[in-house]
Parts: sequence; C-alpha cells; structure tokens
Amino acid sequence: MKRPKLKKASKRMSCSKRYKIQKKVREHHKKLRKEAKKKGVSKRVKKDPGVPSIAPFKEEVLREAEQRRQQIEEEKQRNKEAKKEQRAQKRKQTKEPGSKETEPSAKKARQVERQKNSENQKAANRNSNKHLCSELNKVIDASDVVIEVLDARDPLGYRCPQLEEAVLQREGNKKLLLVLSKIDLVPKENLQKWIKCLQAEFPVVAFKSSAQLRTIKVQRSKRKRISVSNEILDQSRAATCAGNNCLTQILTRLAAKTKNGAPLKVGVVGFPNVGKSSLINILKGSLVCLSGVKKGTTRSMQEVNVSNTVKLLDSPGLIASPTNPQASMALRGLTAEEDTNAALEAVGCLLKQCDQTLITLQYNIPNFRNALEFLTMLAKKRGYLQKGGLPNTEQAATVFLADWTGPKLSYHCRGQDSHCPPAYVTDDVVSKMQDGWDLKALQKGNEETLKSVRFPNLSSSVTFTSKGPTAGLVNVSDIPKESPASTERELGQNGNNESKETSEEQNEEEKLKEPPKASVKKKTARVHFKPVPTDLSLASDDTYDFNTDFK
Repeated sequence: MKRPKLKKASKRMSCSKRYKIQKKVREHHKKLRKEAKKKGVSKRVKKDPGVPSIAPFKEEVLREAEQRRQQIEEEKQRNKEAKKEQRAQKRKQTKEPGSKETEPSAKKARQVERQKNSENQKAANRNSNKHLCSELNKVIDASDVVIEVLDARDPLGYRCPQLEEAVLQREGNKKLLLVLSKIDLVPKENLQKWIKCLQAEFPVVAFKSSAQLRTIKVQRSKRKRISVSNEILDQSRAATCAGNNCLTQILTRLAAKTKNGAPLKVGVVGFPNVGKSSLINILKGSLVCLSGVKKGTTRSMQEVNVSNTVKLLDSPGLIASPTNPQASMALRGLTAEEDTNAALEAVGCLLKQCDQTLITLQYNIPNFRNALEFLTMLAKKRGYLQKGGLPNTEQAATVFLADWTGPKLSYHCRGQDSHCPPAYVTDDVVSKMQDGWDLKALQKGNEETLKSVRFPNLSSSVTFTSKGPTAGLVNVSDIPKESPASTERELGQNGNNESKETSEEQNEEEKLKEPPKASVKKKTARVHFKPVPTDLSLASDDTYDFNTDFK
C-alpha cells in the first residue's frame, strides 16, 4: 500500500503471504524436476569459460584447441564413409542370386509359414480317427500274439467284440490273451470270479502296474546311491508291481516253441486309459512309452524290445462306436470334454449306475438329489471355487470323471458265475487259443500275484452295474462321417424348420380354399351428445346480477 508522503509503494508484506509464495515456488520447481525426470532430460551442461585473457601463451592454447577440433571432425567423416562402403557391399551381396543365406526376409517368412501349416496338417491327420484305425490294424497285422488289456473294475465292459473278431479272422493263427489290469482296485473275491469266468474263453493274466517308474538315465544314476528309505519306498503299495514275471515267462516260453528264429511280436491293444503303455513300461523295466490319465496319449505304433525273443508293439486306444449307451461312453471318458452339458450328463449317468450311499462314503459328502447338487458339494469340499466364492462344477465334473477312468477310485462289477460266450467264440476257437500256452504255469502265476497284492474290502468298494461289451470301430469304413450328436441337432433344427414351413403352407392353402368375402365398409362409431333442457325461469337467491356493477 502506497503511503501518502512516499512516491513508491512499500514492498513489505505479511509473513503468511510471503510463506505462501515461497511454498508455491518450491512446489512449482518440484513439479518441473519430476517432469524432467520422466522425460529423461538431463541437467544443463556448464559452459566452457574458455581461456582467460590473463593466462600466458593464450594464442598457442587456442591454436592447439582448434587443431584438436579439426582432427575430431575428420575422424567422424572417415567413419561415415566407411559405414557407407559397408552398406554398399551388403547390398551387392543381397542382389547376387543362388545363395540361400542371402534370400529376402519375405521369402523366408513364407517358407516358415508353409512349414508350420504342413506340421499342423500332419498333427491333425495323426489325431483323426482314420489314422488311429489304420495304426491299430498295423499292430494287429504285425503281431503274432494280441494282448487285450481289460480294466478289472469292469472286465466285460472293456471288451470289444469287433476287435476280437478281427484278431480271430486274420491269417497266421494269431493268439489272443486277456490281461486284467488295476487288480488292486477290486475286491479279491470278485476278481477270482472274473478270472474263472473269462478263462473259459481265452487265457487270462492278472496284472498290477507300478507308479514309480523312471527313465533309463535316472535309474543308472540312482543305482549307485540306494538308501534304506528308497528300499522301504519300493515296497509300498504304489511302487510294487505284480504279474509281470508271470507274463514274461509265458511269452518267452511261447517264443521258444516257435520254429523261426525271429522274435515273437506281441501287440498290446485296448480302450483308452486301460494301462497299455504302463504294462509295456513295466515289462521293459524303464519309461519307454508315454502314459497318462489324459485320453489319447499314444497316437501311433511303437516297437519296444523286451528281450532277444520278445518284442512288444504299443498301439493307440480303440475308438468306441457312437451307438454305445451313454453310461459306457461316460465310463471310458469318451464324452466331449469341452462341452459342459456332456460332462454333466456323463456324471449323471455314472451316478445312476452306482449306489448313492457308497458314493457319499467314498467322497465324504452328504446325500444329494441330482448330479448338479453332487458336483456343487464336491466342489465346495475340494475347494474348487470361482470368482465370488461360487463352486466350479466344471472342474468337479472333470475330476470325478478322471477318478473313474484313472487308477484312483475303487469300484467293481459283480462277477458272473455262469457266463455264456459270444457267437464268434466257438469250441474250436477256444481250443486254438489255449493251445501252446503253459496253462499250469499261468494258473500258478495268477495265484502268486493274488497273494502279493493288497485288495480293498468289499464294503469300501463302490458297486457298479455294467452295460455289457462296448462296440468299437476297427475298420476305417465303419467310421461315421458325422457325430450322432451333431446329426441329431441338425435333424432337430431341420425338423423345426420343416414344421414351420409346412404350417405356413397349410395356412396359405386354407386361405386359398376359403371363398372370397364381400368387402363391407364398417362405419366408424361416433359420439352424439344429447342436449339437456334447462329451465332459465327458475332462479335462486344466490344468482349474481351483472347489471348492478357493470352499467
């Protein structure tokens, strides 16, 4: 504020105002520093003050500095010219034809894309049903003995009549041998009944695989340092295998009886997740074939030399026919994995074939009314939760189906005391199939395997009703072009469309058949107001007279 006697206003201000200004200035500088730091702007380079005029020999120092600057510029120019020459040489090399290394990048990219497409096509062909059927037929044709691996939990359901007929009809007097795998998941009494029942048709071998197999390199490194803990682990339930000695002895004795010096070729066939690859691994003693719970791990024929006289042939899994009942398809894990409705239907079909009380005891959950309620309770029990705490029924369904197809859940189908063989198994076929085998050694070996295996109790195992043998697709001509589910949907859609079209055609025909009606103009209804008679002569005292105020 300018005082009256002074010419200029005073620069004094209150402390609060001065502090505010200082604070604003600090904040502004801080903001500028942050922005400069983000942009990567460095601080200003201090200017060269130059040679002071007081310094002696000033002119000589300046002359030397000028010479250095000229030398630096000449070096830069030389580097630029050298780089230009290198670029020109590279261009000449790229223009020269005939060299594969100097091809343009676009051409190389096309070649890489073509290779990728060809690899994808090969993978798609390998996964196709025709490829799997052709590989299966290769194994049957090349083998002298065909081992059909059956799950001991449902031996009758894992048999394929089409496969057995194909083996019996092939030339070369091929032998058929049945192997019951996963015997440790079935009660002992039930297993003995099934062995007795199936031995009336073909020779049967009881077998249990091991879960602790390693590759050859790992085994060699572990042999040198065997501790006591490893010896105890090898005697555990998951590590021990049974029936392998009996099977190898029988195959070697049969190979010794053959006149030719060629090794005996044994093909291993069966439905997916039965244990074909694991059987080959145990007979070999190392992990030579890939095995897993996922369906379709093996995609092509693989030869494995067990000994000088025996050679095993691994094959892809059998393809089940779509005409099979839904329960058998669900049990073999052959339903669509991506479709959630198919997984729910498969779980529902399996639950219908079992006793509900045994399922609740096995999974430790309360009683349920349907498959969806069972899956929700199982998801909550196992902790399969989605965002927001909702139970993940899809994951629970996949885990449940994996338990049934894999070697986890203990269930059994009741053994049959009297079993009538199929039509293609005649007395002559039975005598041919049992000829050449050492049946006494086979029976003795099965008894030893049953003694060495620890079986579950009958009360703890879930009883399951079998649907009989499962039909399979062995020949390529038997493979349907379209899946039955898709055809049903298409038929349903076509039926709906046809019904709509027929209904529209019928309506049009009815309209044409009806005689033409005369056009009648309808009169629009109008509202008529009737006049009400009013008596103006009657006047009450409350009537107002306008002439009094407005004259």
